[in-house]
Amino acid sequence: MEQLLGFAAVVIVISASGVMSPGPLFTANIFYGIKGGTKAGLKMAYGHTVVELPLIILLGVGALSLEIIPEFRTYIAIIGAVGLFAFVGIQLRQVFKQNVDPGIKTKHGPFLAGIFLSALNPFFIIWWLTIGFKLISDSLILWSFWGIFIMFLLHIWMDYAWLSSTAMISSRISKVLSNRNFKFLIAGLSISLVYFGITFLIGEFV
Repeated sequence: MEQLLGFAAVVIVISASGVMSPGPLFTANIFYGIKGGTKAGLKMAYGHTVVELPLIILLGVGALSLEIIPEFRTYIAIIGAVGLFAFVGIQLRQVFKQNVDPGIKTKHGPFLAGIFLSALNPFFIIWWLTIGFKLISDSLILWSFWGIFIMFLLHIWMDYAWLSSTAMISSRISKVLSNRNFKFLIAGLSISLVYFGITFLIGEFV
């Protein structure tokens, strides 16, 4: 039990660096949270899990190796940046083409956004190939293959807690926003997504 508690403390502290760091997933979660509240955050977390769990398992069984990182990072960076720009364009077009309110529905739900913004985020992938890989290795040493799932459970609850709580806060804040201020908020969030897309490319080609 002492061994488990010690490992749990390490996983939680280290995982916080990835879970709570600002990025496209967090920004999009605020966007969807404005309209969907806690449920939107949970759906975003579901989508994130669809990508994260298979990635962790693949790393655990050695299907991904450090030798493929350079080429893999480049492809993910390009696709991720282009995808973010497209996402921003779609959202801005929908928001500004008509009067909107925080209850507007989007064509692309938080579940799909969670999948997309996780799978095509090079920083998320690299976090698991570097920082997260050490956690996976330690879990394998302690409990063999089952250690992967123990580590995953110790990590994933933080994603759900963080995304659902920030989405709930966003929803409450949105209730005091006028239609005009709501549009400005969405524009600001979209600009931040463009920034992340640019950093994806800069990180690889500059």
